[in-house]
Amino acid sequence: MIKLNVLELLEKKGKTKYWLYKQMGMSYQNFTKMIRNETKSIRYENIEALCQILECTPNELFRITDD
Repeated sequence: MIKLNVLELLEKKGKTKYWLYKQMGMSYQNFTKMIRNETKSIRYENIEALCQILECTPNELFRITDD
């Protein structure tokens, strides 16, 4: 299963979920579902925004788990 690695990236940068939520400019409900890996899809523009805000690559943004 592919999951977002956002919380780990935020921790490394010393930033909070609330900070990222404000940067993303999306609804809190959709943001929370995305961060908790409760969505079935993520828009390319959200992936791009996350990479720009967190200064990372898509490779760093996602991880593969055995779940």
